Amino acid sequence: MPFNRTKHALLWLLRPFSPKQKQYWRVVVLCFLTAATFWLLNALNKSYTAQVSYPIQFKYDPQALVPVKPLPEEVVINVTGKGWKLLRKNLLFKVRPVELTIRNLPYVKRLPGPALRPAISNVLDGLSLNFVVTDTISFDFDRLVTRKFPLAIDTSQVKVAAGYVFSGPAQVRPDSVTFTGPEQILNQFPSPFLLALPSENLTTPFNGDVPVNHEFTSLVKADVSEAEVQFNVIALERKEIMVQPVLQNFPAGYLLRLVNGPVVLHYSYLPQNRSLMQPDLFQVALDFQKFNPADSTIVPTVLQKSPNVRQVAVMPGKVQISLTPQ
Repeated sequence: MPFNRTKHALLWLLRPFSPKQKQYWRVVVLCFLTAATFWLLNALNKSYTAQVSYPIQFKYDPQALVPVKPLPEEVVINVTGKGWKLLRKNLLFKVRPVELTIRNLPYVKRLPGPALRPAISNVLDGLSLNFVVTDTISFDFDRLVTRKFPLAIDTSQVKVAAGYVFSGPAQVRPDSVTFTGPEQILNQFPSPFLLALPSENLTTPFNGDVPVNHEFTSLVKADVSEAEVQFNVIALERKEIMVQPVLQNFPAGYLLRLVNGPVVLHYSYLPQNRSLMQPDLFQVALDFQKFNPADSTIVPTVLQKSPNVRQVAVMPGKVQISLTPQ
């Protein structure tokens, strides 16, 4: 019967999968592995043409030159050779890199691919170089130099709280730093080399270690990493006086009244300059050309002040006026 024939056919196909036939599958797998091994060995003994990446290494005097950007590490080449050789090159297994000795460094910045052919051919063990696929390799070297810079702080960047001032001179120890790095980078460094101080608003004398920072940490090395900075911060003395403003460009025939007067001038000075203050020298002006009709105000202007004054402010900041015909 057709059903019985189908049943016997399925049983015959499934017989190798029964637990009693495990040995059969071990033989099948072993035969497959043996065949694959012979096929691979035979394929690797044939000659092929392929593109491979090959490592390169620059030869230069590290005491005289320094690369200012990462150097290329490989080039792409087209070669012909046995499969074994190609596999070893692709896996970079015991591959001797191409050593490139560039003349006229640091002035030469690139080399065309064909110029690399002699150096590559010398290290291709068992492979024949057809051509260099990489069109050009670029590199950038500079002379390695050592220079000494005096250390200082930018006094204009010292941040102090309101009513306080920086009082110099500042002391920096050590007073200099020696940098070693690419010449073109060190040419950009200011002399003296300015240290960046903390951004806090100081109210007391400063004495602390400040790092010697720059943007080229991977290329430029310094003989010191920080410097001790010391300077004084002192509080100003403050005074205020009432002043009669000088009138400028006002129309004749009008009577002026200060709505939010009187005008008071605040000024500050160093304690040691107390005896030098001359309050009578201060002059504040109201210029009608600066009159703002929207709110009837004029911003006062300090015309003259006493010598050695540090901070001057006029209150109110806007003087409101009223003009009435006489």
